[in-house]
Amino acid sequence: MSAALTLQDVSVQFDKHLALDGVTLHMQAGERVALVGANGSGKSTLLRVAHGLLRVSSGRVSVASEAHQAMVFQRPHMLRTSVLRFVVWGLWLQGTPWREAHVCAMQALERVGLHDMVERSARTLSGGQQQRLALARAWALQANFVLLDEPTSSLDPHAKREVERLLAQWVAAAEVSLLFSSHNLGQVKRLATRVIYLEAGRVLADLPVYEFFNRPLGESHPEAHLFLKGELG
Repeated sequence: MSAALTLQDVSVQFDKHLALDGVTLHMQAGERVALVGANGSGKSTLLRVAHGLLRVSSGRVSVASEAHQAMVFQRPHMLRTSVLRFVVWGLWLQGTPWREAHVCAMQALERVGLHDMVERSARTLSGGQQQRLALARAWALQANFVLLDEPTSSLDPHAKREVERLLAQWVAAAEVSLLFSSHNLGQVKRLATRVIYLEAGRVLADLPVYEFFNRPLGESHPEAHLFLKGELG
């Protein structure tokens, strides 16, 4: 498989704070990689570097030329517009004719169950509905490399299950690469094929999801072992 993302010895420094410290990461197309670790471990910074939102202090970042990226934030920024136009504008800005953009947007909103809210203001939606709207826009844009920063952390249990269901459907139906951060270890088990544990901006464990949760990590990855026991983070 081709590489979707490569980080080679990447560091990011904010004043005196080293947010990422020599991170090397190779992600293949079609992988579903979860970033876990305590608050401040570097998960969000890594996602923003991968999406081109942050400039690195040193090292190299390479994204596959065929990767069409979309990022969904923990609290998606909602434009002051309708649900329908929130999706349509994203398509139109990338060159889709206005009428065709409307058709594609309606299909995406149908897919996430928001087709009956097209005239609502995007800013009046609940947290779960806003996450689904952000996913609808990524869907409509035909993204094949999706980055998510704690996509369900502020949602109620029903909304979490709905967002997870949509993500699982998406990655099952298409060759989509998924890089996401989460504190919900059950969600990591359900969605990821691989887990990366970060601490103080460094990668301290990088394992297939089954090995991360089922292999004894006390000797090989002691920090990740303590994290799983709830003694870190």
